[in-house]
Amino acid sequence: MRIVIQRVKEASVTVDDVVTGAIRTGLLVLMGIEDSDTDEDISWLSNKIVNIRIFNDENGVMNLGLKEVNGDILLVSQFTLHASTKKGNRPSYIKASKPDFAIPIYEKMIGQLEQDLGKKVQTGIFGADMQVALLNDGPVTICIDSKNKE
Repeated sequence: MRIVIQRVKEASVTVDDVVTGAIRTGLLVLMGIEDSDTDEDISWLSNKIVNIRIFNDENGVMNLGLKEVNGDILLVSQFTLHASTKKGNRPSYIKASKPDFAIPIYEKMIGQLEQDLGKKVQTGIFGADMQVALLNDGPVTICIDSKNKE
């Protein structure tokens, strides 16, 4: 599973002119799922997302986690995170999971994040044509791959 975390002052997802999820201070999390993803990947990444210390403390040092700033999460599925650009100019998405596998993983991630954060997680709509708006704070953007735990 690959995620891109963006620290935001605000973010929203719109589908067919309807806002499906919106947050103020928090994290916009873009998530790409592959067939080898398991419950272990979900648990590990949820823990990372909820506890990553990328919010400024009183001294302007990134030392606080999401709970400490009472932040929210907006989770958006994004299969293009598994794009392979090795050959040619058209990306291949062969590693990205098909909906029959990816949707249950996505839903489990929502549940795990809500459990770990202790509140509702905002979302986009899986597989929809989404317009994502955000005001990146910093900017702070971090990429994490559960198969490459660095």
